[in-house]
Amino acid sequence: MKDKLGRNIEYLRLSITDRCNLRCKYCMSEDNIVFLPKEELLTAEEIKTVVEIFSELGIKKIRITGGEPLVRNNFKEIITNINNIENIQSISITSNGILLEKELEDLSKMKIHSLNISIDTLKEELYNKITCCGELKTVLSTIKKAISLNFKRIKLNIVLMKGKNDGEIMDFVRLSEKYPVDIRFIELMPIGLGKQFQRVSNDEVLEIIKKERTLVPVEEKIGSGPANYYKTEFSKGYIGFINPISHSFCSECNRIRITPEGYLKLCLHWKDGIDLKKYLRSGLSKEEIKQIIIDTVYNKPEEHSMTQDNLDSDSRYMNEIGG
Repeated sequence: MKDKLGRNIEYLRLSITDRCNLRCKYCMSEDNIVFLPKEELLTAEEIKTVVEIFSELGIKKIRITGGEPLVRNNFKEIITNINNIENIQSISITSNGILLEKELEDLSKMKIHSLNISIDTLKEELYNKITCCGELKTVLSTIKKAISLNFKRIKLNIVLMKGKNDGEIMDFVRLSEKYPVDIRFIELMPIGLGKQFQRVSNDEVLEIIKKERTLVPVEEKIGSGPANYYKTEFSKGYIGFINPISHSFCSECNRIRITPEGYLKLCLHWKDGIDLKKYLRSGLSKEEIKQIIIDTVYNKPEEHSMTQDNLDSDSRYMNEIGG
């Protein structure tokens, strides 16, 4: 499936809930939170139908996100359904790691390509402060168990905020030298509460690391995302950089998103898209929905414009869109 610019769309980020068991300060407000009513979420069966349709259109890779996907009580049913769809070659899960450990044994038997675990600091007190309620030791225990189960890739996502956790860059680098995990520095995006914090560009991060390590670019293609990977002379895992602001990767974007309520988003930044749930519940056939998706994806925006305020940009929090 291609858009009007000829980009091959093969990667679907599927958010199954807007709820989360943490309240990370750059993501979700602690106050006045209104979650979607349960009946507004796509059901497990509707999610299965959607993924089947997309798999027939060339989507091979699915990332399950939230909110926190594991707070959904039928998470296992959803992931099992997707795992059983023949054309889906790999599944990835983005999680904060708090509820993940107890599911790892079962997940290790599925076609899980990677686990992406959000961990913005290695300091217990700061972790609790950033997440408003989380315990770092729980996440670290999850990571260690995932390593013991030999998942293909374990990626640790780090969002740096100036004056908060930007003093821990080398601590994370050393973590990737001690364990076979990839660390990924993700530039803070001016979406929702993210606008309240000062971003640290990955150019700055690179310069800090280069003062203490020799960075060698990794030639192999890792995953379906936009990260640029390096290794040091001591690496067991890789060091990745995702630069949506300082070095836009829109020209190579291969992804689309589905929000928890079934809205097909063509770009994280823009509002553009369609309400798939409406079509799923209207009695349209799979073939009819498939054609609607083809027509919609064809008009995927050329690029985001996150550095500018615009009436057509999406003003929701990340948990509502899909992290």
